[in-house]
Amino acid sequence: MPVRSPAGSRRPRRRAATLTAIPLVFAATALLTGPSAQAAPEAAGPAPAPRCSPAHRITRTLDGGTVWRMCWHYEGNAGLVLDDVSYQPKGERAPVTVLTTAKLAQIHVPYDDGGNEYDDLTGQGFAQGLMTLDPAECPGGTIKTVRVPGAYDPAHPDVSGLCATTRARGHAYRMGPYPGEHARTYQLQGKDLLLYTVNKVGWYEYISEWRFAGDGTMTLQVGATGTVSPSDFDAGDGRGAPLGKGAKDYATSHSHNVFWRLNFGLDGSATNKVEQVDSATTLRPGGSTPTIRTTRTPVTRELAGDTGALRWWRVVSDAGKNRDGHPRSYEIVPGASSKYTGRSYTRHDIYFTEYNKCEQFASNNLANCGDRAGRSVDTWVNGQPLKHPIAWVNIGFHHIARDEDQEPMPVHWQGFQLVPRDVTAMNPLTPPALSGHNGHYG
Repeated sequence: MPVRSPAGSRRPRRRAATLTAIPLVFAATALLTGPSAQAAPEAAGPAPAPRCSPAHRITRTLDGGTVWRMCWHYEGNAGLVLDDVSYQPKGERAPVTVLTTAKLAQIHVPYDDGGNEYDDLTGQGFAQGLMTLDPAECPGGTIKTVRVPGAYDPAHPDVSGLCATTRARGHAYRMGPYPGEHARTYQLQGKDLLLYTVNKVGWYEYISEWRFAGDGTMTLQVGATGTVSPSDFDAGDGRGAPLGKGAKDYATSHSHNVFWRLNFGLDGSATNKVEQVDSATTLRPGGSTPTIRTTRTPVTRELAGDTGALRWWRVVSDAGKNRDGHPRSYEIVPGASSKYTGRSYTRHDIYFTEYNKCEQFASNNLANCGDRAGRSVDTWVNGQPLKHPIAWVNIGFHHIARDEDQEPMPVHWQGFQLVPRDVTAMNPLTPPALSGHNGHYG
């Protein structure tokens, strides 16, 4: 089992640039309703030839006829990387490219007592800790062989460590009649394409999941399991929760700050656009229903952003539209997060930076990107125009141990979703009987 060592020192950081753009005002329903008359679909280009061998190619047809296609490879620090991810709903003539590459960009683990701080991807051998999966862990699927760069055991670098399977996710949709009304109930039990690896770092095991649904939604999440580190049963933070009988042993609390790096390529174009959407509530006198006004702001320069009650971002295609003539986009939907403010790069929920091949990890970036470039994502937000945006998503979890974490520790999850917005003119899983309900009911 590898021994952890504290993360190295960091270089000074520049102040993050603020969002500067002229907001575009629109009605709150404008994002949801399309014209009743369908425009001619913009012609989709031919499906790009896969850039990988058959052994590194994944194609899966899901509920409703949706097809997901992608390539994968494995890197010596990031672990699993997905390439050329495309989504083809039933009825689309060609796949819609969504992501050029997607991968983990860091798992930053600082302890509350200030005694230890780790960058698990670039400092603790995350990729080399790829675990062999038992067939029972991948029911109905295939376990692919992964060659691990710099494997701990050089004589055995090939690990049966990538599961590709389908997993039930419950209702994809449901629409039924009112009680007493005689009409058909439409419902579909959906399945996801699930890819996952397990990587061991010290006492922890990280389950990295990538889920792809029939409606075009992607769920990216990391689950932490394994065991609570016995070397941390010293209450070093002065606030840890007691484990075991009485109040003798205390596990030191700590954070898991997980970053993902997303290189979008909607419709095969690298020059996607980014938009921030904000909705503001105005209270009205006399108990009248409050009003909500929504603005859409183009993000034209690099951004360090924070989520809000009514704030979200989407990446918009500049090369393709759906059958209603609306530009295709994907919305970034963060999951629950406990923000760690101890480091400048963890103080924001999302970053958009201009593509730079050298910038690969959100903290403790291994490559030297130049004398003036820092080693963390916050230092790369310096007002540069966004032409080829890279999205960095930060989801935090503050782990205060509990008795139930012993042993093995139940999985605690953190992650987010990428949700299609106007990629298709209607729900891509719409049953044929309802296919005429575009922009109106019945």
